[in-house]
Amino acid sequence: MMRRFPDALLALCAGLACAGTALADQVQVAVAANFTAPMQAIAADFEKATGHRVVASYGATGQFYAQIQNGAPFEMFLAADDSTPAKLEKEGLSVAGSRFTYAIGALALWSAKDGYVDNQGAVLKANQFQHLAIANPKAAPYGLAATQVLAKLNLNQAVAPKLVEGQNIAQTLQFVSSGNAELGFVALSQVYKDGKITSGSAWLVPAELHEPIRQDALLLNKGKDNPAAKALLDYLHSAQAAALIKSYGYQL
Repeated sequence: MMRRFPDALLALCAGLACAGTALADQVQVAVAANFTAPMQAIAADFEKATGHRVVASYGATGQFYAQIQNGAPFEMFLAADDSTPAKLEKEGLSVAGSRFTYAIGALALWSAKDGYVDNQGAVLKANQFQHLAIANPKAAPYGLAATQVLAKLNLNQAVAPKLVEGQNIAQTLQFVSSGNAELGFVALSQVYKDGKITSGSAWLVPAELHEPIRQDALLLNKGKDNPAAKALLDYLHSAQAAALIKSYGYQL
């Protein structure tokens, strides 16, 4: 015979289900475009581990800085440099003591064509290409690093007429992927996984040719009372996140 649950017990079960849902929050995160793939993987693992949901927007660090200054609803910021988060901290727009370096980036000269870029970057000095893509150096730290490399190699003037500027590093990659530029300076993480270049050909630019690309994260004021934001900040410090970040070619 079917037994019927008392109404009070049904109400209790419903209340517990609602409470479980309430424990899961979401966090709005501004993420530098170079960190797109690692962040997507981190978000998936984080959501499985905590139940909290990551809502990420990807773009240029300089543009995010302006948006945050103008009241954008971001609760965390993962930048492509350390100077922009430091400015936000100084301006009182972040939670004191939350800033830390989550990754140190690497730059690559990349082409979608197999064998087009040699492992010493000689193709750059040969200057036989028609277009070289870089990210906007005023908004994207990887674009700034690219200009530093060109300056160190005394190639600024030689390649200036051939430069194609992406709004951010993601658009720069798209220029090269589509063939609109034969090669370009991109974040290594965009074309690298688990110890190898995922497609095309690349030169891993020596770190001494540009200033270190220290990428800092911080908790913004809008996220100070959000458990999901605090949980994500903690997760980024974890061994699991560190291993995943390193698998994309970053240093810690």
